[in-house]
Amino acid sequence: MQLCQQKLNSKVEIFKTKASLQAYLQQARSTGQKIALIPTMGALHEGHLSLLNYAKPISDIRVCSIFVNPTQFNDPKDLEKYPRPIENDIRLLESVDCDILFLPSVDEMYPDKNEAWHLDLGELDQIWEGEKRPGHFQGVTQVVYKLFTLVQPDIACFGQKDFQQVMVIKRMIAMKDLAIQLAICPIIRDQDGLALSSRNARLSDAGKRTALALSRSLQYVKDHIHDAIPLAEIKDKALQILTDTEGLTVEYFALCESSTLKEVNHIDFSKQHVALVAAWVEGVRLIDNMILNNLSN
Repeated sequence: MQLCQQKLNSKVEIFKTKASLQAYLQQARSTGQKIALIPTMGALHEGHLSLLNYAKPISDIRVCSIFVNPTQFNDPKDLEKYPRPIENDIRLLESVDCDILFLPSVDEMYPDKNEAWHLDLGELDQIWEGEKRPGHFQGVTQVVYKLFTLVQPDIACFGQKDFQQVMVIKRMIAMKDLAIQLAICPIIRDQDGLALSSRNARLSDAGKRTALALSRSLQYVKDHIHDAIPLAEIKDKALQILTDTEGLTVEYFALCESSTLKEVNHIDFSKQHVALVAAWVEGVRLIDNMILNNLSN
């Protein structure tokens, strides 16, 4: 019963070293407890909490990691500006009864500063986010593989918000033959439709209103993919929603088959498709996506 005494007064148990976390989880595993991992970079919001809530009924121990991973930032200024409100993050984790917070330092995660890592992801890390942020997905897979090896979770929960990242993680799990169930949790949006993101904290209220064009453009495509008009025309009209929005600069807008993220010029309804968008508002880079069709079994 020792493992059940993880928290007193809803306090989350905090581990800062790999060795201490490993020792704890080894004991949990020996009693058959199911472990869920929710990897984050902190600056938590309702979207992150939805991942923890998703994991609650299907696991015995929920491990949330907060680590701003330097190897996935190709822009040092972006890394520097990334918000780190750790006290608030801990309060939010306690509000959803999170069991464990893993809060390592950079030295703890990367004791070898010259550690080599490369995973051949084919085109998946060369297009869209991969093209705009070279090396980003290598950094993501590097740190997530470290976390998977350390925690050895039964389930790993990721948000659909970072759709390409989830497809990359899915590919890595298959390539490494890992016995991990990948849970892809829906995007959480505010009442106006803006996808929740840690980066939204850097937007003014006016900027948040401007950013609503992202979800409007995606919704336009979803609402019209069954219309008897060419997909290119639907895409052009959706793109116009973005280009007509003052204060917004589009980086890419793409309609893709969801597993490969290759762009399509027509929808094959036997496959799942996704619309992806990246844009800049007030100097903040925002991404969003929307699943366009669900496959019927």
